[in-house]
Order: sequence, then C-alpha cells, then structure tokens
Amino acid sequence: MSIGSFLLRRLGSGLIAILGVSILTFAFLHLVPGDPIDHLAGGDVTAAQRKNLEHCMGLDKPMASQFVTFLGHIADGTLGHQCPNPAKKPTVAARIREVMPYTIELALAAMLIAVVLAIPLGVVAAMKRGTWIDTAATAFSMTGIVIPIMLLGQVLLVWFFVDLGWLPGPTETNFASLLLPALALGVHLMAMLSRMTRSSMVDVLGEDFVRTARAKGLGEKRVVFVHALRNALLPVITIAGLQFGSLLSGSIIVEKIFARPGLGLTLLDAIFERDYPMVQGIVFVIAVIYIAVNTLVDVAYGFADPRIRRA
Repeated sequence: MSIGSFLLRRLGSGLIAILGVSILTFAFLHLVPGDPIDHLAGGDVTAAQRKNLEHCMGLDKPMASQFVTFLGHIADGTLGHQCPNPAKKPTVAARIREVMPYTIELALAAMLIAVVLAIPLGVVAAMKRGTWIDTAATAFSMTGIVIPIMLLGQVLLVWFFVDLGWLPGPTETNFASLLLPALALGVHLMAMLSRMTRSSMVDVLGEDFVRTARAKGLGEKRVVFVHALRNALLPVITIAGLQFGSLLSGSIIVEKIFARPGLGLTLLDAIFERDYPMVQGIVFVIAVIYIAVNTLVDVAYGFADPRIRRA
C-alpha cells in the first residue's frame, strides 16, 4: 500500500469514527428522560418562554432535522448556539475556546508529571530486576493503576491543602494550583508508563547490540541511557501520545473535584442542565482530539515502518 493510500485510509476511518460518535451522542441525549426546558428555565416557565427555548434548541423540529442541523453547525464551525439567550446566541465553539486552554494546560501538566516520574522509575526497576527495588516499583505502579482518580484527588486535596496548607485549593487558576490536579490526573498514566518502560527496557537490555556495547567496554550508564533507553522509549512515547485523549476525558472528574474551569466542568454543567448543543459540541471536540491523536500516531508509525502500511 502506498503512503498516500495509507494516509487516506487512516483519515477516512477517523472521519467515520467522528461521525459515529456524533450519532451516538445525539441519540443518547434524546433518550435520557426529563424535559430540558424545565432544567434550563425552571418549572414556572411560561408557554411563550417554553416555545422560544424549544426553538432555540431546535426541539420543535423532528429528530432527523435536529441531527442535520447539528451537522450543519459542525460544518460552519459554531457547533450550535447556547440557550436560553436566543438574542445574542453565543456559540458553543466560543464557549469551548474560552475554557479549552485550561483543560489543555491540565492535560499537558499531567502528561509531563507522568513522563518525568515514569521513565526513571521504569529504568531503575529494569536495572534492578528481581530485587526489592523492582518489587517496590511494581507495587507502586500497581497502586497508581488501581486507585480511582476521584479518591486520589480528594486525598491530595485534604493532605496538601486542608491539613498542610502547602498548595492552593479549589477555584484558583494560578501555576501553583495546577500541581495537585495535574498529579491526580497523571498518576494513573505514570503507573502505566512506568510498567511499560520497565518491560521495554528488560527486553532491550537482552538484545545483541547491548551486549556488544558492554563487550566494547562502554560504561553501564552509557549503555543504559544512550543505547538501551533510546530504543526502549519508542513504545512508551506511542502509548503516551495515545493516552492524551484519555487525559482530556479524565479531566472531567479532576476539574469537578478542584473546581477548575475547563471542558470537563463545562460538560458536567451542560449535562445537568440538559443543554443539548453544549454537550454535543464538547463531546464532538473531545472525540476529534482523541481520534486525531490516534490517527497521527498510526500515520507516524506507517511512515516509520513500511510493514505497518502493508498490514
């Protein structure tokens, strides 16, 4: 398969996945019981107000027409309009652009923490394989994998904000306030990457080129960090890239616990208020980012290894 055909095939599958996510999100929202007008305006809404809200949200149209309208809003870049303010009609895309930097900042900080902690932990565990250090590193990684983000976030908040007072608490958006939510979000990824780093390093340290480097008299640090680690990091970097979309999804819980503005908190508010356009727009954006990252990784692998394109 040529590079062009491979690229078109991956992009095509990504577009199909995005369309599927849009259909499922639209269908599930309309299957949830309850009246969104009551959530937005309260139970004492007048008939005229109800009619205006239904028109603003497009609920006065058949479901097929509503979905076509949603696709049209995707095409024009607005992703719909927020209600109940049909006069100004602030777009969903404008609201997402307003809160997106906070979520991207949190995801990047969590990724940085995960990578910085995971790689040394995995390398040390691989070099000390079979010792108590390896056992302790494995136990630490397993704890990070199984502990729920919701529990970890609350524990960190109680320890470092309530009890010790070392770090800022909820509602703050300065640099110091980013550490606790980023740590809560990045621990699970850190545990996963450390396990993969250890496994990859164990495999690479048994390769012939590593034995050759040692036979030439190179120092152990040079063998490990220059020769072995460079080859062992490829699958680790791949998983880290693929997990970036998961960090965006996990930020929903973290932003709620720490009361941080972002896509997650905005999405939860929109779900509680049954704000169809906002929920559809945010889920669509998260799906696009997730699928785009996966597609870019697949394409990069396809360029790097022709066997993947042929497969």
